[in-house]
Amino acid sequence: MANVEPPSVSKDLQKLQKKLSLLIESIQTNSKVVAFMKSPVGQYLDRHPFLTLTLLVFVAMSSIPVGFFLLVLVLTSLAAFVGVILLEGLVLSVGGLSLLCVLCGLGFASLVMSGTLTMSYVVCSGLISYWFSPRPSAQQKLGGDCQLPMKTTGLKQLYQERPAKGNERELFLQTSLDHAQA
Repeated sequence: MANVEPPSVSKDLQKLQKKLSLLIESIQTNSKVVAFMKSPVGQYLDRHPFLTLTLLVFVAMSSIPVGFFLLVLVLTSLAAFVGVILLEGLVLSVGGLSLLCVLCGLGFASLVMSGTLTMSYVVCSGLISYWFSPRPSAQQKLGGDCQLPMKTTGLKQLYQERPAKGNERELFLQTSLDHAQA
């Protein structure tokens, strides 16, 4: 028994053959293909069909790796762009936080120094006003009834230790008397 193909398969193959011949004819009549075939490269490839087939297979097969390379290139470029943005954001964030920490530290240090200077001023001014303030005499403290004896030996020592000339001597003597009475 001989294998007989069903009639529908042969009709399908004929239709496919017609479509392929129309496709080849449309490619051959394309103006760009005609111009290429008239060029020296096209004529060379027309005379060497094995080289043409090899070149066609090479171009077809290399399209996948070239496409993959271009895809990796685009993805890497996007990743680098996003990475640069992220890196820049990270640098700005770290720099901003560092600046914030430094400014907070400076603020705290200025508060401490300001407090220290204020307390020093208050203490020093209190001590100075206590040491150099005019004190009420003993008569005013006790009601003015009793008089305390005054030592003049300290006054004479002051006068003798620092000899002065002219008006300065009288001013020094007056100042020493004021301090002794106080």
